[in-house]
Amino acid sequence: MRRLLPYLVILFFACVPLWLKDQYFLHTLVVSGIFILAALSLNLLLGYTGQLSLGHVAFFGIGAYVSALTTLGFEVTLFGHTFVHGQWPAVVGLVLGTIIAGLCGYIIGRLSFRVRGAYFVIVTVSFAEVTRLVALNWVELTNGPLALPGIPPLTLGSDLTGYVTLWAKWQNYYVVLFFIALGYIIIKRIVNSPYGRAMIALRENESLAMSVGIDVTRYLVLAAIISAAMAGAAGGLYAHYLQIIDPMIFMFLNTVTMVIMVITGGKGTLAGPLVGGLIFGIAPVLLREYVGPEVQWILYGVLMILIVFILPQGIVPAIERWFSRPPAAPASLALTEKGEQA
Repeated sequence: MRRLLPYLVILFFACVPLWLKDQYFLHTLVVSGIFILAALSLNLLLGYTGQLSLGHVAFFGIGAYVSALTTLGFEVTLFGHTFVHGQWPAVVGLVLGTIIAGLCGYIIGRLSFRVRGAYFVIVTVSFAEVTRLVALNWVELTNGPLALPGIPPLTLGSDLTGYVTLWAKWQNYYVVLFFIALGYIIIKRIVNSPYGRAMIALRENESLAMSVGIDVTRYLVLAAIISAAMAGAAGGLYAHYLQIIDPMIFMFLNTVTMVIMVITGGKGTLAGPLVGGLIFGIAPVLLREYVGPEVQWILYGVLMILIVFILPQGIVPAIERWFSRPPAAPASLALTEKGEQA
């Protein structure tokens, strides 16, 4: 049964649009799925290398803005020269957003992994704030607080097969589901490779890992690149799905949401961000439906506190422990053993 469970879960989520008629709830699943992809990327950095990045939303926002601007086109003046960029396909924008976010991850990784602990957190938070201020004040490029409207949705296909523009929510749902599956597979392959084992060794004991010849900076920067690129892809999906973005995409609350998804689900586990993301992506919608606005965020906070206190290692590790418990001995066998001991 345990071997069949992942396939049953995949089958269930693949069939959701077939029976779910509530378009708002389907919209919630799409947005939650995008943040689950971002949480998967953060889990590689937080769960497997032990580095807490509180500026992870910067890569998410960079991917969103690069993808949007590549698709919309722009005209900007720098150092007395005017640069004009035409409109490119949305898929190209998504790829470029992923690449640029990964490049930013490399730069920040090389600069910030020279420090650890609270200093690393400060560097990442500062980077996120800088990107927010750039998006807010570079009005000529980003349109500032007025947002970037009219971002075209993703278009898939080719000249041979024809093109399909993803206007419908169920179409975007399957695209996001595909990216989550792809991100999960990539991280699983990394974690089960020598690179992943080196990252885990760094998390458990950095000094010991260095003593056996593991290049700390190399592996941490590699994790930062992959993590940032995945977050950038999630940001690109977010931009093309909502078709409008503004500097609020860089707000600290989005990073906190990713961290909550990782920690409550179980950091350092492959399925943790999936479970945590699903719960804390859907919970606000359910609370909004059944309770008043004055108590819904209180209940949301209480739910998070209960999970952290009752399941300090996360939901997925608790489920794994429950499944791995040995079966209880039959009562008759227990009585026989007691009799023999007597």
